[in-house]
Amino acid sequence: MIILKTFRLSGLVKESIVDGLGLRYVVFAQGCSHKCDGCHNPQTHNYFAGEEYTVMTVFQDIKRNPLLKGVTFSGGEPMDQSQAFLELAKLVKDIGLDIWCFTGYTLEEILESKDQYKIELVKYIDVLVDGKFIKDKKTIEKPFVGSSNQRIIDIKASMNGIVSEINYRSPQEITLL
Repeated sequence: MIILKTFRLSGLVKESIVDGLGLRYVVFAQGCSHKCDGCHNPQTHNYFAGEEYTVMTVFQDIKRNPLLKGVTFSGGEPMDQSQAFLELAKLVKDIGLDIWCFTGYTLEEILESKDQYKIELVKYIDVLVDGKFIKDKKTIEKPFVGSSNQRIIDIKASMNGIVSEINYRSPQEITLL
């Protein structure tokens, strides 16, 4: 199967230990509809900056590292390019890696959006870190988030209609699967 989908990215981090659990490959989307005041990655807001990549090019790069536990979609806003991220998510799951996704949308907003690609993408995500960054709620007390309103959601456990939030005080406390 040839994948010709492309997306605009602000960057790729081939090995990260701060964007989810375990050794991760991080894909930073370029462009963000939220443009949160105080955002950690303001350089990702402009939809016309960054570089265009094919999904297959990024996937081939991911496959080169046998030590990866998973892939993280960050940004910018990955949901704003949900078609391409969905294609990448399918490939990533086929090789047994987990997926974390950081988004300014809430899970409820995504599911109520009627955007078939966003909704389908959520089905491939293991952990969704959702919600806009709110400067007045900035925190360093909760790992993996920037503000206290953001949630770390176990998607598989949340598919019954009740959001299953992962709460912990340190990364060592979290266990998945």
